[in-house]
Amino acid sequence: MSDENPAVQIVSNFLAASMAPDPVKAATFMSADVRITFTGGRAMPDPQTITAFNGSRYAWVKKALGNFDWMDRGEHTVVYSNGTLYGEWQDGRSFSGNRYLDRFEVRDGKITRMDVWNDSAEWLLEPELNRS
Repeated sequence: MSDENPAVQIVSNFLAASMAPDPVKAATFMSADVRITFTGGRAMPDPQTITAFNGSRYAWVKKALGNFDWMDRGEHTVVYSNGTLYGEWQDGRSFSGNRYLDRFEVRDGKITRMDVWNDSAEWLLEPELNRS
């Protein structure tokens, strides 16, 4: 990633820390007043809350990172990360191929906004959608 936009590197570093999971390190890539919105419109105040939420939904979860796309918006950079989630549900069933899309806004070297979408809720409602 040496030739990538600096905002992409910040997002990549955040995601690596998040998947460790190391919410304390992940928080270092976010501004103090970050706005985080998860699936279902859930507001999350910080990475520690994200880790707790994921712990209530999954026994464990990781991201198979796909592409990073970015655009300069003048006062900030928008970075999209897409790929799939894999892991294990709380009931012990494994899963993979669960699509995700994360949108970040990076300003002055910090993530100021994060929006998260994935297929998890649908897969929990209809387990047959998980074909892993």
